[in-house]
Amino acid sequence: MGWQQSLQESDVSKVRTIYLNEPLRNSFCKNSISTAKYSMWSFLPRYLYLQFSKAANAFFLFITILQQIPDVSPTGKYTTLLPLMMILMVSGIKEIVEDYKRHMADKLVNTKTTIVLRENAWKMIMWKEVIVGDIVKASNGQFLPADMVLISSSEPQVTCYVATSNLDGETNLKIRQALLETAEMQTEKQLSSLSGKIECEGPNRHFNTFIGTLYLNGKSPVPIGPDQILLRGTQLKNTQWILGIVVYTGFETKFMQNSIKLPLKRSNVEKVTNVQILVLFLLLLAMSLVSCLGAILWNDWYRKGIWYIRTKDYSSHSLGFDLLVFIILYHNLIPISLLVTLEIVKCVQAMFINWDEDMHCKGNNVYAMARTSNLNEELGQVKYLFSDKTGTLTCNIMTFKKCTIAGIIYGNQSDRSDINLEKLSLSPSVITESCEFNDPKLLQNFENDHPTKDYIKEFLTLLCVCHTVVPERDGKNIIYQASSPDEAALVKGVKKLGFVFTTRTPTSVTVEAMGENFTFEILNVLEFSSNRKRMSVIVRTPTGNLRLYCKGADTVIYERLSEDSRFMKETLTHLEYFAKEGLRTLCVAYADLTEEEYQQWLTQYEKASTVIQDRMRSLEECYDNIEKKFLLLGATAIEDRLQARVPETITTLLKANIRIWVLTGDKRETTINIAYSCKLLSAHMPHIQLNSNSFEATQQAVTQNCEALGTRLGKENDLALIIDGETLKYALHSEIKRSFLNLALSCRAVLCCRLSPLQKAEIVNLVKNHVGAITLAIGDGANDVGMIQMAHVGVGISGNEGVLATNNSDYSIAQVFWFQCLNALIHSFILFWMPMKMLEHDMVLQGGHTTDYLFLGNFIYTYVIVTVCLKAGLETLSWNKFSHLAIWGSILIWLVFLAIYSFVWPTIPIAPEMRGQVNMVLVCPHFWLGFFIVPIVCLILNLIWKLIINTCNRTLLEEIRELESSRAQGLYPPKMFKRRVEATKLRMSVASTLQKIVFPNESFDQSIPHGYAFSQVEQAVITQEELVRSYNTTKSKSSKISMDSSDSR
Repeated sequence: MGWQQSLQESDVSKVRTIYLNEPLRNSFCKNSISTAKYSMWSFLPRYLYLQFSKAANAFFLFITILQQIPDVSPTGKYTTLLPLMMILMVSGIKEIVEDYKRHMADKLVNTKTTIVLRENAWKMIMWKEVIVGDIVKASNGQFLPADMVLISSSEPQVTCYVATSNLDGETNLKIRQALLETAEMQTEKQLSSLSGKIECEGPNRHFNTFIGTLYLNGKSPVPIGPDQILLRGTQLKNTQWILGIVVYTGFETKFMQNSIKLPLKRSNVEKVTNVQILVLFLLLLAMSLVSCLGAILWNDWYRKGIWYIRTKDYSSHSLGFDLLVFIILYHNLIPISLLVTLEIVKCVQAMFINWDEDMHCKGNNVYAMARTSNLNEELGQVKYLFSDKTGTLTCNIMTFKKCTIAGIIYGNQSDRSDINLEKLSLSPSVITESCEFNDPKLLQNFENDHPTKDYIKEFLTLLCVCHTVVPERDGKNIIYQASSPDEAALVKGVKKLGFVFTTRTPTSVTVEAMGENFTFEILNVLEFSSNRKRMSVIVRTPTGNLRLYCKGADTVIYERLSEDSRFMKETLTHLEYFAKEGLRTLCVAYADLTEEEYQQWLTQYEKASTVIQDRMRSLEECYDNIEKKFLLLGATAIEDRLQARVPETITTLLKANIRIWVLTGDKRETTINIAYSCKLLSAHMPHIQLNSNSFEATQQAVTQNCEALGTRLGKENDLALIIDGETLKYALHSEIKRSFLNLALSCRAVLCCRLSPLQKAEIVNLVKNHVGAITLAIGDGANDVGMIQMAHVGVGISGNEGVLATNNSDYSIAQVFWFQCLNALIHSFILFWMPMKMLEHDMVLQGGHTTDYLFLGNFIYTYVIVTVCLKAGLETLSWNKFSHLAIWGSILIWLVFLAIYSFVWPTIPIAPEMRGQVNMVLVCPHFWLGFFIVPIVCLILNLIWKLIINTCNRTLLEEIRELESSRAQGLYPPKMFKRRVEATKLRMSVASTLQKIVFPNESFDQSIPHGYAFSQVEQAVITQEELVRSYNTTKSKSSKISMDSSDSR
């Protein structure tokens, strides 16, 4: 857990002092970052260390060193050195290419440009040149290069909006407000004259905290909090320009403090290979010791009779000397050629991934890219998939999709008002294409004096008035600026229906309805919060009436409806239908107020606004007093557009028995809504919700749910677990961590909301360390880096589509492994003893040559290659041109290599004993006889076994292959396949009826999903009412500072 320790240590850092306009006194971290593994100077030592930490490479280095000792090696000096050099070169080139791509990605970030104040003038510099103390200016849409304190902005009340989804996954925009003491400092002269210092806490990983103080010369100290901090990685939105003083740069920014040290990832194949090589090395030592003892005994028995092969100094040879000789002689027990082949195959696989057209996003011409090829084999063994939500499952694009008004549903449906409500409520969810609201029936009903015309007008008017959106003119176009993407989608949606929100002033809003302007006086804004789940505005209509407009979750709207309200049943049915489609729903209602009612309430409101303690609770109680006796108008349905084919992909992964956990920083309601939308959760899937604010409450909830599962604990159940970041902080405590993990592993799906980047990494690390399965993490934002690095396999999203892991596990792997061990022993026996017996009686070749050990060795090695290639062909499921090229090409390449190697000496001074071997081997009839007979004898048992298995106990894969073959030939599907499908359905139905679990605690929820989800900023530095009252769009914005880069010099 060293990665955790390093982060925790950074929290306990010294207070730093930043001097304004005195760059020489500010000596801190540079702003350049690097995510690469190597530098020019560290590559060679680190690469060699990583390579020789592999048992195989260390062993072959040991053999290579031994082979260089005179009179020790019975083989040539270069027989192991050359293959080892080839391995190191191939791996080195691969590492260089992969790390070069990382350096290029880092360079792309470090060379982005920004504008800073240098030498009393604005200058454009690269991000990596930004230093602590710089005054930076950024314009709308730009990403911020460092952590900085906001000192001024173009917006009223010196506020600005920032998108933080790259850090915390939240879709709504955050509001930041500059200090009033610096709000007017906007010109170059004013900024250059700034004199003083900032004292603040040292670098740490906490996004939502900041403690600092601004000391301006001649003025009182001013406190700085998180509402004045703009973080690296966030994007400026809905704001013309801002000015900020840099406080943290590079690896000291909060974004980089949340990253973890890049771990060395090794595949399971590599780990297993290392263990097997150690076992083989011990076996090699044992064989060498036995051979040494055998040599001593044999020499004692036959010493006098072998005078013709004994050297003069033989008696001086020690046991250790003989042991080294035998180690070198037997070192081929560990095959170096296998390692060479693996490296080449991995490189080729990575190339195929990069070339894969199925993973090519044609919209922005981005291909999948294998940044490392060491983990290719892990992709097919993934058991747990951890996914981010925003930008990974969704596009973060909100679209007004459907609505229901006065009991009539509108949207892109084939049937509208004549939809059978009972049939609609029972129908399964239907995946619809992502498009904007398109239903001419709504405007036809409005224009043709339909009985619901007044409801339609009031519904569309409410959506134009009840919000915090600000309209900005860009010529004849209107651009809507909103902190909530949901509100922006609704306002844009009704605009296309002829109700256009045109103007906002501190006291009113103007709506253009079918070409006619209506002005509504805004009296009060009743703010949205997660507890209230609604937002209201009290307005004076153009006719002078008092009216309260409200939108919110159906649960809070319905309990406040008047007895006179109509269309309740129909609307509720439509809401359930929208929720099944995964749409985000809001109910809309209104209430007419009398002057007396309003004045009485206003007195209560003014009193609650001045309460010192629990002001927010007092205000919410005051809001409740007037939000009642609503008349229901209908409901809206917004689509948070999913990435391409997400539901189908998740369905496929679930069928492959891959567990999917969604880890996001977004709100609980939004996360649940998306889980339904992408089919991770079903309408009838119960879910366990853990939402506690103390260790004791969390422990109690986890224990109760574990006890309720009983014998089903640890086994997969059709359940979903939903937990937030605050509760997870307690759930990961050592006392209940294991119980929480068992509960999570017992659920088919897990949703973790409101997580910090570090918590995401902790969840992945928990599963990785305690579950013997391959984990894969996929995400697109900076807040996903930790979990991507922590998982066995990490996938980053670039562009609109991503690289997803597919297909999993072979449950018969243990059986196959042990069968292959027995199989290998049989093959080894046949491959050695059959050629041995063939040449048992020595033979004389052409030219009078007699056979020797090399002659027999070439026989055996050729038969081994043929057998291995044919065995690979026997296990190949899909034959194509590449399969033929690999199998038959490998045999041909060996024969060509043997021929060339036999004529290398003396042109190249290696392998003199191999000279002429090809002439002896290829002309020998025994060789060609064995070439056909030996591989057939080896593989006949495998062929018979495969036929028996495919006939008597075929797998589903074999049946599908037979089904495809039958379809290709125009035949009917096999009966066995039909029976298998029927049996599977029967097992699923039995399981669903028998596996019933009773949860006594309140955390268990089996209610029908309502689809409610609403993104809105809450508890900001200024209230929503103060925010909307600070804008007057009838006046053009005065821009004291130009953000155009052309002004920089």
